[in-house]
Amino acid sequence: MLGTSHAFSGFSANDIVKARQFYAETLGLRVTEEDGILTLHLGGGGAVIIYPKPDHQPASFTVLNFPVADVDKAVDDLIAAGVSLERYDGIDQDERGVMHGPGPTIAWFTDPAGNILSVVNGAGPS
Repeated sequence: MLGTSHAFSGFSANDIVKARQFYAETLGLRVTEEDGILTLHLGGGGAVIIYPKPDHQPASFTVLNFPVADVDKAVDDLIAAGVSLERYDGIDQDERGVMHGPGPTIAWFTDPAGNILSVVNGAGPS
């Protein structure tokens, strides 16, 4: 029924101006805005919207994953851009916050609204 739909995902933020600055300037994504809603234009043609929500509460899970060839290099770049990496109790992470297995190498960080993002080793789903 919806197999040919060009689906997209979305999540909220409490400050669209800060979100736009973070995603465009800090992360280097192409970001457009229409009617106060941001669209993040992702590699491969994907898109994610960020909509304003004054009573925003960030999710307790990762809302957006960025597949990269080298997580350690991506983490270096994020730190250089002023991004802090998240540390989680019960997860074996190195001193910078990178988890090197089991599973894919991954590191988590948040946007200005507290939404959890990650850089993860690999190509992502196909």
